[in-house]
Amino acid sequence: MNKSNLNKGSASLFILLFIAGLLVGGIASIYVTFQEIKNLNDKVDLLQDQIIAQNPILNITNQTITIYQNSTALVELYESVQESIVLVQGMTNTGGVQGSGFVYSYQNTNIVITNYHVVHDTTSLSVTFSDGNGYEANILGTDPYVDLAVLTVDAPEVEFHPIEIVSSSSLRVGEIAIAIGNPYGLVGSLTTGVVSALGRTLTEEYAGGFSIANIIQTSTPINPGNSGGPLLNSIGNVVGITTAIAEESQGLGFAIPSDTILREMPALVNTGTYDRHSYLGVSGQDMSYNIAKEIGSSVTYGWRIQSIVSGGPSENILRVNDIIVELNGTRIINNDELASYLSDKTLPGETLILTVQRGDSDIVLTVVLGKRPPPPI
Repeated sequence: MNKSNLNKGSASLFILLFIAGLLVGGIASIYVTFQEIKNLNDKVDLLQDQIIAQNPILNITNQTITIYQNSTALVELYESVQESIVLVQGMTNTGGVQGSGFVYSYQNTNIVITNYHVVHDTTSLSVTFSDGNGYEANILGTDPYVDLAVLTVDAPEVEFHPIEIVSSSSLRVGEIAIAIGNPYGLVGSLTTGVVSALGRTLTEEYAGGFSIANIIQTSTPINPGNSGGPLLNSIGNVVGITTAIAEESQGLGFAIPSDTILREMPALVNTGTYDRHSYLGVSGQDMSYNIAKEIGSSVTYGWRIQSIVSGGPSENILRVNDIIVELNGTRIINNDELASYLSDKTLPGETLILTVQRGDSDIVLTVVLGKRPPPPI
């Protein structure tokens, strides 16, 4: 090989080595850059996970609000249930009455559910469907103690569009609440709000002074004529039946919970009444700091006995001024909780274990629960 060819070969080799060096350097640079980007992405993902871990409800709440405030969803909900809502009208000896109701299918039989106070003392009843067709209705069953009535309607099957009732036990304060009814005769009106509170008690004149337990309090506007209509959740299922408003109040409506409807439905349909309300046979008042200070008690919660029914289940067991603080080991803060516990977790004939403060002592007593007397006519 001559010197010229040697120089050419060396130059070519140098060029190849130079190019190879550039390629290797480029690949190394790309690899380093890729690793830096990957590390940065990993850090971003870790930061997002830490934010979500510290505030797990944030994304869920935002999604829920988006769904609830979607007007299209409310339109679709209304259109899916409007044919299930009816106008209930009746005649009494003093004039006409009207309210709302809704269609429900019980054991393949179509019935209309409404409030007892809507049909009380009526001499004739009618139900008008959303298409304007009205038909004669008859009372199948009633329970004044929870302000419920079940009606049968002499109408063609095509008129009935049953709505689903679901358990109210999973309701939470703050959930959406929708009412559809006939306020002031304005048929098929929809209003919205939220569940404001749970476990309230309500006393109506037809209940003979007994409390209706586990009432749902809602900010959903309810007016005269709404009574008997459904209270719906965000997907259009019945969770209650609108029943009352507080006079001269704003945003203070009440509904009977759907669990009460479901519990009583078999008896109301098959026997016309419900007679499984537990009876303690006492009256009393909620405790408070001021009452405790006044009577010298160390307990600021519970339910203070003020009178005991003669011949009732608690006679010779409880005493006036006893303070009930527990039922079967469950803490009782006030009458709302006492009435709700008796309604949901006890039946007549069962033995109830009461923890009461009597004087300076806490004592445990047992009472065999009675059955409420028949409701007033």
